[in-house]
Amino acid sequence: MALDLETRTQLIETVRRFVRERLVPLERQVSDEDAVPTDVVAEMRELGLFGLTIPVSYGGLELTMEEEVMIAQELGWTSPAFRSVVGTNVGIGSQGIVMDGRPEQKDYWLPKLASGEVVASFCLTEPEAGSDAASLRTTAIRHGDHYLVNGTKRYITNANKAGVFTLMARTDPSNKGAGGVSAFVVPSNLAGISIGKPEKKMGQQGAHICDVVFDNVKMPLECLLGEREGLGFKLAMRVLDRGRLHIAGVCVGVAERLIHECVEYAKTRRQFGKNLGEFQMIQSMLADCRTEAYAAKCMVMDAARKRDEKGAVTIEASCAKYFASEMVGRVADKAVQIFGGAGYVADYGIERFYRDVRIFRIYEGTSQIQQVVIAREMLAGRDV
Repeated sequence: MALDLETRTQLIETVRRFVRERLVPLERQVSDEDAVPTDVVAEMRELGLFGLTIPVSYGGLELTMEEEVMIAQELGWTSPAFRSVVGTNVGIGSQGIVMDGRPEQKDYWLPKLASGEVVASFCLTEPEAGSDAASLRTTAIRHGDHYLVNGTKRYITNANKAGVFTLMARTDPSNKGAGGVSAFVVPSNLAGISIGKPEKKMGQQGAHICDVVFDNVKMPLECLLGEREGLGFKLAMRVLDRGRLHIAGVCVGVAERLIHECVEYAKTRRQFGKNLGEFQMIQSMLADCRTEAYAAKCMVMDAARKRDEKGAVTIEASCAKYFASEMVGRVADKAVQIFGGAGYVADYGIERFYRDVRIFRIYEGTSQIQQVVIAREMLAGRDV
């Protein structure tokens, strides 16, 4: 159920102030130390940011898709590492439980996720199964009163902080396609689960990704997500539809921040006796950035409203994620160009954003996968 207008406005304003007054000044520290300060994480818990999408009955805010992308845009105004702290609880880590969890699974996990007491991670990607999610090799084979889980998951966001994993694993090895994949809610402390060291990445320092290794893990039968096996791939795709809109909203927010920085710089930096903003070439780049960011914002908001109205928006979500993630890459590139040498130097922060936004074209489905999804939906007659 949507928030009333006054409550929504207050929430957005609160998040906006927190982002701009509390988080923005910490951007360089987080990048240098590769960690978000624990006191900031505690403040994010207090604000309810871990439970944005979790039902009110379990302690969350239960935002609509439209409201969620509006908050995502505000969180995008600062380094994406901050958003990543709550991102898995808000999206892919929790939504499988919200969508398909049995009552006892929801009762146990969702209040903990909403409060931020527990962090959730989404274990889908593998060394040889990323975009090709139906080719998962991790297995969960039933043996009496438990499943035996073996396999490795790769590039799992927040894995080193997670208390629970939403795991996608193959329960029917004879079924090599999507129908052999099931979903599970797995406590991270089960014997046989080990976490790799955080990867050194191009950008988004402070947001950690790690391998998760399952070595003969005895997993209780009640960890199965939902009522039966074989529905994991379908659940993953439903979860990703929402996640793609969320990421698209973040991309819009980052683009807005970069545009703001470019405008301020163009108004004060002087060359040839004039402010940069007086040169038509600079104006052209600023106009291109604004136009593309506005187009992406309109797409994201339209797709979010449609999801709230009718649920399934696979093509719209892919269109929005594809365009917004490519858009913010172009905006970041123009920002470096407008700042010139300063854009290449770490002191101004533009080069950090340039590196940070590159991942948006890869996770939650690469740009090429979005193209495939969009074309597939069109050819199947499910166009917008």
